[in-house]
Amino acid sequence: MSMGSGRRPKPKIRPPPKLGPDTSIKEIWNKLSHAIREIQNHNASKLSFEEHYRYAYNMVLYKHGDQLYNGVKGIVSEHLDKLAEERIVPAFPRTSATQASAPGGGAAAVERAVEGDRFLRAVKGVWDDHTGSMRKLKDILKYMDKAYTQQQGLPAVYDAGLQLFLSHIVRSSTHPIHNHLIGTLLGQVQLERDGLTIQRSTVADCVDFLIRLENPERLGGRPVYATDFEPEFLRRSSQFYRQEAVAQLVKADSSAYLRNVERRLSEESDRTAHYLWSNTSQPLQMLLVDELLTPHLQAIMRMPGTGLVAMLDGDRIDDLRRLYTLFLRVPGDAGKDAMRLALRGSVEVRGKSINDSALAAAAPPPEDEEEKPDVKGKGKAKAPNAGATALAQALRWVQDVLDLKDKFDAILDKAFGGDKQVQASINEAFQSFINANQRSPEFLSLFIDEHLKKGTKVKSEEEIDHALEKTLILFRYLSDKDKFERYYKNHLARRLLSGRSASDDAERGMVAKLKIEMGFQFVQKLEGMFNDMRLSADSAKSFLTYQARHGAAPLDMSVKVLTASYWPQQIVTASTCTFGEPLAAGAQLYQRYYDSRHSGRRLTWQASLGTADVRVRFKARPHDLNVPTQALVVLLLFEEAKEGDVLSYSEIKSATDLADSDLQRTLQSLACGKFRVLTKTPKSRDVGPNDTFAFNDGFTSPLARIKIMQIASKVETPKEREETQEMVDEERKHQVEACIVRIMKSRKTMGHNGLVTEVAQQLSTRFQPSTGLIKKRIEGLIDREYLERTSDIGVYRYLA
Repeated sequence: MSMGSGRRPKPKIRPPPKLGPDTSIKEIWNKLSHAIREIQNHNASKLSFEEHYRYAYNMVLYKHGDQLYNGVKGIVSEHLDKLAEERIVPAFPRTSATQASAPGGGAAAVERAVEGDRFLRAVKGVWDDHTGSMRKLKDILKYMDKAYTQQQGLPAVYDAGLQLFLSHIVRSSTHPIHNHLIGTLLGQVQLERDGLTIQRSTVADCVDFLIRLENPERLGGRPVYATDFEPEFLRRSSQFYRQEAVAQLVKADSSAYLRNVERRLSEESDRTAHYLWSNTSQPLQMLLVDELLTPHLQAIMRMPGTGLVAMLDGDRIDDLRRLYTLFLRVPGDAGKDAMRLALRGSVEVRGKSINDSALAAAAPPPEDEEEKPDVKGKGKAKAPNAGATALAQALRWVQDVLDLKDKFDAILDKAFGGDKQVQASINEAFQSFINANQRSPEFLSLFIDEHLKKGTKVKSEEEIDHALEKTLILFRYLSDKDKFERYYKNHLARRLLSGRSASDDAERGMVAKLKIEMGFQFVQKLEGMFNDMRLSADSAKSFLTYQARHGAAPLDMSVKVLTASYWPQQIVTASTCTFGEPLAAGAQLYQRYYDSRHSGRRLTWQASLGTADVRVRFKARPHDLNVPTQALVVLLLFEEAKEGDVLSYSEIKSATDLADSDLQRTLQSLACGKFRVLTKTPKSRDVGPNDTFAFNDGFTSPLARIKIMQIASKVETPKEREETQEMVDEERKHQVEACIVRIMKSRKTMGHNGLVTEVAQQLSTRFQPSTGLIKKRIEGLIDREYLERTSDIGVYRYLA
C-alpha cells in the first residue's frame, strides 16, 4: 500500500460523448434552437447546461459549425425584431424626433421629458434582455467560439449579438428607432439645458450601450456614440449656444453674461461626467468657448455700465476674476491678450485724467509756500496762495498715481492671480502716462521733499519709509531719471541748508534706495552733499575754539562750506551782495579761520542761502525776526533811520549790490507780506525802480517771534523749467559723448547701427536718448578727432 501526500487526485474532464447512431444533426439543432428560445423567454433554469453544451460541441465537431453559427444569428435576429415590435415601437414618443429638442416650457416640456424617458427605458430594457440572453448563449456556445469562429475569422457569438442589436434595433430598417433614439437623447439634454429635471440615469444607460456598440469595420470600428450621436449633439449644442449668446448680449450686462458662461461650462462638464461620454467633454468645452466667448470678447468688455471699465471702477474683484478665468480659455492667448490691451487702455485713460487735472492747475506765479503778500490798495491781487496751490496740485498728482497703483496692484493680486503678462501690461500703461507728463520728475521729487522735511504734521519713521518705498515704485517708471536727479538734488540742498530735514536717517535711507536702483554714479553728488554738511558741523565746533583764542565774533554765526561740484549750480553760483556791519566783520573773521586751516581754497559767500535772527524794536514792543540773510542786509540800512526817513529802490540797490531779482523778492517779503516791517510807496503788489521804502515803526503783532520767508516758489515757473531743460539737455550731450567714447575705446571699431543701439541701451537707465542726439554727438566726436570713419561704409574707428 503506497502512501500519498493527502491530496485528492484532480478529476479528469471527460469529453462529451459522441453522437449515437440514432441521433441526427437535425434533432440536435432542434433541441438547441428550442433551448435558445427558452433562454430568450427567461426559462433558462429548466435547461441542462452540460446537455446543450454537448449538442453545440458535437455540431462543431462534425463540421456543422456554419449551420450552428448562422442558425443562432437567425434566432437572435428574429427575437430582436419581435422585441422591437412589441416593446419599443409602442413606446415611440408622440413628439417627432425633429421636435424632441425644440425649446418650450411648462406642461409640454414635462410631457416631452416623460415620453422620452419612457421610450429610452424601453430601449434600455430590450438591451438588457438581449445582452442577458447573449451571455448565457456565450457560455453554451463556448466551444464554437473556440473551434469555429476563430478559425473562420468571424465575430464571437456575443460580439455577433451586439452587431445584430445594432442592425435590428438601433439601425432597424423596419422601424425608425434610430431617429427616435438619437432625437430623444438630444431632446432630454435640451430639456435639462432649459431648466427641466430629467432622469439622468436613463440617458446614461442608453449612452452606455451606444458607446459599447462598435460600428462595422468599414466605419473604422468607432463607437456608435461617436458616429451617430456625438456629431449631431455638438452641432445642435453649437446652434443653441450661438443663439443664447446673441440673446444674452442684447441684455448688455457683462457680469450676468459671464456668470451664465461660467454656469454653462460647469453644467456641461457635469453633464459629460454623469451621463455622456468623457471623450465629449473637451470638444464640448471648446464649442462653448467658440460660441460664447471668442467672437464676443470686445462686446463683453465694452458693455456700458457693466463692462471692464465698470468692473475696475467698482473694484468688482469677483467679476474681474471671472472675466480673467474665462478669457484664459480662449485658444491662442487671444482672450488674455484682448483683456490685457483693454486693461492697459483703461489705466492709460485714468492716468491721462490725472495728468490733465494736475497740469491744468500747475501754472503758478512765484509765491511763498507759507505766506502770500496781502496788499490793500489799488493793485490787482492774484488768487491767494497760488504757489501753495501749485505745490498741493503737484503732491496731489503723485498721490493720485500712487492710489491708482495701489488699486491695480490689489486687482492684479486678487483678480488676476499675479499674472506676469497682465502685470507687464499694467506697468506699460503706468510708464506711458507717467512719462507723458513732462513734469513728473519734478512732482515726484516734490512729493519726496514733502515727506522728508519738517512740517506741521509729525510723521513716524515707518510712515516716511512707507511713503518713500511707494514713490520708489513710480521712480522706476520714469524714463528721464537724470531730470529727477536734478530736482531731487535741489530739494535735498534746500532741506539740508535750511535744517528742515525731518530725519537724517530717512534722508540717508532714501539716497541708499536710489543707490540700489541706479548705482553709485547716480548718488555720488548726493553723498558728497551729506559729507559737506558733516564737515561743516565739525568745522563749527572748531570755529568756536578759534573765536575763543582770537576774540569773539561780533555776532553768533554758523557757516556751511559747500563743495561746488556736489551742489546744484544755482546754489553755488556766486550772487553779489555787500555785507554791512556787523556781517562783514563776521565774514572776515571766518575767512581768517578758514585760511588758517586750508591753503589754496577760496570761499565765495552766498547770502541768498542763509537766515538770520535779529531783534527789532518798534514803538509798541520789540520783536524777534527770523529773516533771510539778504533781508537782514536790507534791514540794517534802516538801523539808524529816524521817523520819516525813506530810502529809494536805487539807494538800497546801490548799498546792498543785490541783483534786481533778489532785491525785488527781498523787498516784497519785507514790505508786501503778512508782516510788513517796511512800508512801500506807492502801495502795490509789485516792487518797481521808482518805489521808496521806510521803516514801519508802528508795526505790531501778537507774536513775539516772527518768521519772514523769502518770496520763492518750490514749483518751477515756465521760465525756470525751460532753464532746467536746457541744463539737462547740455548734460545729456556730455553723457552721450562719454558713453560713445567708452564703448569705442573697448570695441576699437564698430558699425553705426550697433553703436547707436549700444549707446541707447546703456543710457536707458538714466534717460532715453534720441537717435538724432546720438548721431550729432558722433559727428561732434569725429570733428574733435576722437573717432574716424573707416573705408567701410557706416563703420567707425576709435582714435587713441
